[in-house]
Amino acid sequence: MDWGTELWDQFEVLERHTQWGLDLLDRYVKFVKERTEVEQAYAKQLRSLVKKYLPKRPTKDDPESKFSQQQSFVQILQEVNDFAGQRELVAENLSVRVCLELAKYSQEMKQERKMHFQEGRRAQQQLEGGFKQLENSKRKFERDCREAEKAAQTAERLDQDINATKADVEKAKQQAHLRSHMAEESKNEYAAQLQRFNRDQAHFYFSQMPQIFDKLQDMDERRATHLGAGYGLLSEAELQVVPIIAKCLEGMKVAADAVDAKNDSQVLIELHKSGFARPGDVEFEDFSQPMNRAPSDSSLGTPSDGRPELRGPGRSRAKRWPFGKKNKVGAGALGVEGMNTVVTEDFSHLPPEQQRKRLQQQLEERNRELQKEVDQREALKKMKDVYEKTPQMGDPASLEPRITETLNNIERLKLEVQKYETWLAEAESRVLSNRGDTLGRHARPPDPPANAPPDSSSSSSNSGSQRNKESSEEPPSEEGQDAPIYTEFDEDFEEEPASPIGHCVAIYHFEGSSEGTISMAEGEDLSLMEEDKGDGWTRVRRKQGDEGYVPTSYLRVTLN
Repeated sequence: MDWGTELWDQFEVLERHTQWGLDLLDRYVKFVKERTEVEQAYAKQLRSLVKKYLPKRPTKDDPESKFSQQQSFVQILQEVNDFAGQRELVAENLSVRVCLELAKYSQEMKQERKMHFQEGRRAQQQLEGGFKQLENSKRKFERDCREAEKAAQTAERLDQDINATKADVEKAKQQAHLRSHMAEESKNEYAAQLQRFNRDQAHFYFSQMPQIFDKLQDMDERRATHLGAGYGLLSEAELQVVPIIAKCLEGMKVAADAVDAKNDSQVLIELHKSGFARPGDVEFEDFSQPMNRAPSDSSLGTPSDGRPELRGPGRSRAKRWPFGKKNKVGAGALGVEGMNTVVTEDFSHLPPEQQRKRLQQQLEERNRELQKEVDQREALKKMKDVYEKTPQMGDPASLEPRITETLNNIERLKLEVQKYETWLAEAESRVLSNRGDTLGRHARPPDPPANAPPDSSSSSSNSGSQRNKESSEEPPSEEGQDAPIYTEFDEDFEEEPASPIGHCVAIYHFEGSSEGTISMAEGEDLSLMEEDKGDGWTRVRRKQGDEGYVPTSYLRVTLN
């Protein structure tokens, strides 16, 4: 079934329908254009969002980039950025393959439709012109027939009129004959015109217009097919990016699964571990007793000007750096001295562990640079040998400055490597020493004072015991190694109080093997007979009556 046969009389309907089809094509093109604008705006907003949340610092300068959480977040941002790129690709494909092509095709269809309808209107005008000519010839034939009949009636009346002259009768007969001849000619012309019009009309309705309608039908069907293909391009543009978008989503899932909480905890340790030893126990400072010692002890605590001297911890407090307000977290290291830290080449301004890591990094960089220079020197040597064997390729002497420069760089880097190796060895030894001190302090009881108890030597000075009090960070075993032997104990025994001044509990077991000391068991209750006078020893009495000195750091003291 075709339009030319079935819709031969629906010219105006076909004109409206073809115009509606072209309008629909233009509406779809406009819809796709606005859709591409939405996609482009969406992609632009996604890229702006990604840019907003991406780290501002380079990865090598950003300690947070070492955490799996941050790495996964950055990977997700990159996947979102790739996703935005796919949305831009969709917009580009739709713009080129749908908007541009269909808009161009719509213009072609409009021109073709215009041509077909112009042809149909010309044929219609020709048919209408033939019909007008037919009507004119018909009216002329009708008029001539009436005139001929009238002339014949006039001639007949004059012929019967006895009063009419013969000349009048002849004249009337001639006029009647003329009118009759003219009517015959009009009749023949009318018949010919009618035959021509019928032929033209048959050609118009059975050949000419059906052909034009069939062309319009073909045009409209092609337009509909093209439009359907344009509908398909909308989904094809999406399907083309589905695999890449699926990879983006899979990448996001991989990033989510890559978060490793345990590893991040270890990374935090590696970034900020200082390597310092933990602070030692804070010693008890007894301000209830007079600062002046007995007359026999005046040489220990009272300077020559008579003013009492502050004892150990009162004069020098241990640095308890982890809780200081000035501690600032730098790029991967704790700045112990705060913002006023002076950066040194050997990184000694950093905590031991961070110093070791930075030195290790610098050493690795210098080794890489050194290897690079060595490789360059070898390449220059080979090039020089080639120039010497084949002079036309180049002048060997032209390579000497570069070879000399490379050798100088190698020597410089070797010295730097040696320097950093030395600093690294020192830093590692400090780290190991701090670890040993910490393990030792917390794995066993503190060592007794290095100086002898009051009744086991003959020399007297408390300068060592004062040094023993100055830093609570160092273990007791190192606090008084250089302290002079305490000798003024005779008067102390003479002035021994008859009753205890308090009681104490032994925190650790102690074997009193030296002269003047006594043994005690862990948890044993003891009577406090005399306080520690700064030398690290306290005089106690056991329940059995034994009396002697034990390390102050081994006791928990309560005064009466």
